[in-house]
Amino acid sequence: MTQTLEPTTSRTVTDIDASRPNWDIVAKATALIPMIREYAEQGTTERRAAPEVMAALEAEGLFKLFVPRRYGGYEENLRTAMETIAEVARGDGSTAWAVALLNVCTWFGTTFSQQAQDEVFGADPDAKCCGIFTPGSKAQRVEGGYLVSGQWPYSSGSFAADWGTLGIALDVPEGEDPRALALIPKEAWTIKPTWFVAGMQGSGSDTIVVEDHFVPDHRIQRFVAMREAEFATPHKGEERNSNMAFIPVAALILVGAQLGLARHAMELTLAKLPDKRVAYTKYTAAKNSPTHQLGVADAATKFNLAELLMQQAASDIDNADARGELPDMITRGRIRNNTGIIAELIKDGIDILMTTNGAGSFADANILNQIWRDAEIAGRHAYVTPEVGKEVYGRLLIGADDALTMDV
Repeated sequence: MTQTLEPTTSRTVTDIDASRPNWDIVAKATALIPMIREYAEQGTTERRAAPEVMAALEAEGLFKLFVPRRYGGYEENLRTAMETIAEVARGDGSTAWAVALLNVCTWFGTTFSQQAQDEVFGADPDAKCCGIFTPGSKAQRVEGGYLVSGQWPYSSGSFAADWGTLGIALDVPEGEDPRALALIPKEAWTIKPTWFVAGMQGSGSDTIVVEDHFVPDHRIQRFVAMREAEFATPHKGEERNSNMAFIPVAALILVGAQLGLARHAMELTLAKLPDKRVAYTKYTAAKNSPTHQLGVADAATKFNLAELLMQQAASDIDNADARGELPDMITRGRIRNNTGIIAELIKDGIDILMTTNGAGSFADANILNQIWRDAEIAGRHAYVTPEVGKEVYGRLLIGADDALTMDV
């Protein structure tokens, strides 16, 4: 088996069109940045994005980035979603994290059976889904479906969701992957407040609790089928995003907020640092200090590399979707690897800017402190862990004898 580090497909005009961002939609997020920043502290205090901000985002359709046009959504590509989420994060990281998770989990909902889609989006075109892959504690097979109970922690955006795409374990023959996602309406769950953390406080990543809720078979999809883009929707191949790579999208979407945090950190640095006096030196302006010049350049380079890796990954996903194909395993492994590298580059770059801007960056009142804490938390999601991504990519590149130990 021949392995290669080169892109596995050539770039054609069609490919370029498929991965081009819709900047008009991105501009909607950019226009809301002042408002998002105004309410950021409130979101942190209340541990969920402010209702005013959520309403403004919904009014612009920014929770419907992947929703098919037949339900009034934008049906946009992944690159557009990444840029939109990043712009929201220039306003506030927590809000952007909720926007990212609500969009991607809502996309999961659009891949279910037609009956399930109609129950979700036909009943309410503005319906939003949150989600967690980890199975709950009980999924008992009964006639026509499953009786489900359990707790699903880290359910980001659950405070604003109408449905949950929640992990369950199916009753399957031994040796088969039992994992599945079940669509469960908000009326069936309560939210236990458990999200007390150092960063991303406003993402509302609390715990969903379900007690003996019946989930009919048409609201269930097996994880193994979704992983291979064998979705239940009857519109597969007919509309954009009906063939997107499940795990690569679920992973890459998680670094959209971090890209925006990096942009905001650099924006603040370039606005405030140049004329700042450098204590205990002869420099009356940091812009003339080589130490500060090098620090800013180093951080900017890391951020630029992160942006380029995101663009490549989104392009690989969008272009394959447009061709009706699933990216090959090496490409999927590279996306998983590069997702972690993006997070690593951004965390390192923000660390450099914190040092470059001085000890005052860590003051509670300094927004750089919030950016730093948000990036540290966001970069520790299980799907973003750099070491896991490197293992996946390395196994695929050198053809390890044993099977992959994680999904791609």
